[in-house]
Amino acid sequence: MDDYAADRSAAPPVRARSPVPHGGDLRIAIERFGGPAERWIDLSTGINPHGYPVPAIDAQAWLRLPDDRDGLAELAASYYGAQRALPVAGSQPVIRLLPDLLPRCSDAHATSRADAVGIATLTYGEYAPAFVRAGHRVLRYGIADRQSSGFDSSPSLSRSSRLGTNTSQHQNQKINPADFIVYPGSVLPPELLHLVVVNPNNPTAEQFDAATLLGWHAQLASRGGCLIVDEAFADVAPHASVAAHSAVAGLIVLRSIGKFFGLAGARAGFTLAEPAVLDALAAELGPWTLTGPTRAAVRAALQDQAWQRTTRAHLHEAGERLAALLTRRGLAPRSTPLFAWAPHCAAAALHTRLASAAIWVRLFQDSAAGKTTAFESKLKSNSTKPSNERDSILPAYPSGLRFGLPGAESEWDRLDAALAGCSDLIDAGR
Repeated sequence: MDDYAADRSAAPPVRARSPVPHGGDLRIAIERFGGPAERWIDLSTGINPHGYPVPAIDAQAWLRLPDDRDGLAELAASYYGAQRALPVAGSQPVIRLLPDLLPRCSDAHATSRADAVGIATLTYGEYAPAFVRAGHRVLRYGIADRQSSGFDSSPSLSRSSRLGTNTSQHQNQKINPADFIVYPGSVLPPELLHLVVVNPNNPTAEQFDAATLLGWHAQLASRGGCLIVDEAFADVAPHASVAAHSAVAGLIVLRSIGKFFGLAGARAGFTLAEPAVLDALAAELGPWTLTGPTRAAVRAALQDQAWQRTTRAHLHEAGERLAALLTRRGLAPRSTPLFAWAPHCAAAALHTRLASAAIWVRLFQDSAAGKTTAFESKLKSNSTKPSNERDSILPAYPSGLRFGLPGAESEWDRLDAALAGCSDLIDAGR
């Protein structure tokens, strides 16, 4: 056997990783519940159903290599109010790369060792697997409107386990219990080096103001850490954005063209950060991150201020309409202009009932079902449990559904009628 063959025989087998479920997978709905694609209403994403009308693209954009110095980065920086912007093929490649570029523990000479990254119990599902793969210790946090009385929201977490995203097939994303909670003005656990905040959060719609985020950034920066803010849905609420501060060390902002502009198929976005971070990402990503036609479409969208103003107003109205519809049908939604979160103990049954009416929404289920949820009992058990695989100390989010915006009036009518047909399930869960 030659050396090459010997090397190949000794190589470990390639193992595929389980994919993270996402919205927009209408093919799964059709496979499970049947019916032609044109009958289905896909509300499983938070994408603007009335996306930007891309003008005709110069044929040369298809024939030439993309020009990475065509001014698109500068145009995006101006649009976001940032000093610099790096064009990327959506947030996904950056989410995969960042964990390898960020330190895994604070400086050895720091007064206390920080070696964990905080990720919400229920948020965009790609973050936790990416950080776990890169060797980071991941802690999950819950979100509160304000400090709750009776317990410490930032306990010592030195025995916390490394948690990944627990998902199952189809659209059923599992919800992890929480290790700590955050709220405006909260002090982050001392072991936290990095924090990921999706703002507004997807799918639960909580939103922090810029002052809260900058306060957390200051805490993390003092430890040599980083605050990562995913502002994929922030175009409709720019007042909460921290993009204008993205040139400072330890702050990274991710922006998307797919949600507000509705150009999800373009796979385009921008990363805003200090020059050293952007240069490192650019070196890893290489040239031509966006195709020529995509660059042309995005440039037109970013320059069209009249369309942006009209669309913001329309989306705010549509978001309020969706929240009102869900409330009228007995749900208790928290909403943004692009999607609404509706927690309910019968979320799985509601998901199936709506699918039987050819309406596809996102389902998220509590992975802590059946566990003791009393805080005192968990705190007591955690204090004596020697294993690194201890239970988390706070309950998870309840199960729930995320609704995107219907497009045509007929879709609004069908959603209303389908929810009316779910009244028995909704009422039983009150």
